[in-house]
Amino acid sequence: MTSVTHSSTDPRTVQLTEDGKLRHFLTIGGLNKAILEEILDTADSFVNMGEQSVKKVPLLRGKTVVNLFFENSTRTRSTFELAAKRLSADVLNLDISKSATAKGETLKDTLQNLEAMGSDMFVIRHADSGAQHFIASQVTPNVAIINAGDGRHAHPTQAMLDMYTIRKHKGDFSKLKVAIVGDILHSRVARSQVQALNMLGAQEVRLIGPKTLLPATFAEMGAKLYTRMEDGLKDVDVVIMLRLQKERMDGALLPSEGEFYRLYGLTTEKLNYARPDAIVMHPGPINRGVEIESAVADGPQSLILNQVSYGIAIRMAVMSMAISGQTQQKVQQQLSAQQSEDDNEEASA
Repeated sequence: MTSVTHSSTDPRTVQLTEDGKLRHFLTIGGLNKAILEEILDTADSFVNMGEQSVKKVPLLRGKTVVNLFFENSTRTRSTFELAAKRLSADVLNLDISKSATAKGETLKDTLQNLEAMGSDMFVIRHADSGAQHFIASQVTPNVAIINAGDGRHAHPTQAMLDMYTIRKHKGDFSKLKVAIVGDILHSRVARSQVQALNMLGAQEVRLIGPKTLLPATFAEMGAKLYTRMEDGLKDVDVVIMLRLQKERMDGALLPSEGEFYRLYGLTTEKLNYARPDAIVMHPGPINRGVEIESAVADGPQSLILNQVSYGIAIRMAVMSMAISGQTQQKVQQQLSAQQSEDDNEEASA
């Protein structure tokens, strides 16, 4: 891989080492197709671990991962914690509401204290866009920062588990039309998804929603904007629904949830506009009867629960690559060695 020239004024370039390896994972922007594909390929090595009798590998043994969630999250924090434990890392979940930051200590002081304890990685969710970029500029070079969602800006691991889901079930991105539907305005997931889909060469990326939740700036990112479900869903291969983020809405951006569901909720009838073999996805948590019908969420085209399972593998891939510079080849070699060891133990038992 070609070397990467860093610029101290561009926070995105901090993500890669001089030889092009992943150091932090802050945003899809500033990365490249090769890195994204390496993440997906590395996740392939981990995706079936949940079915094994021993669900751990020693890739991060002796490393310490700290989960710093300044916003509530169940699914994301749980999958990051499980991913770290499956890699044999020590995990510390910091309760921000009870931490020293709630007593007046600055975030920088908190980070420095955690670094002094020998932490190797911070997984951070924060309400302020760009918070993780700031933190990445403050930590010592041996500490990796993973963005678990910042404001409206980015959620790169969610986007990558979505890309993994699409690739596993639909194959070549260049042949795919993908529709993202709902609250685009407040969605950090949508921004990361559009970047990743374009970087991986998707044929077409469509965004569907009411004008009040559909920023024109997304057209500059290479997406096509639609305000009618019938038009936006026509012949698409993938439909990704988004949650209405009412907690981030200022003013009356919607007439009512019922009206939103009537126009933009994914029902069996509306899904018929997509291709017959289209897959349905949702980053969760889902609101049944608001953005998606239960018959669709639980139906044969839905991959919503698959996304959760794939999320563990993607986060294992990102963590192993960022902390120890593991490549997909090295990961596969260590997994094969671990499997041989397990087989020998079973044979001698």
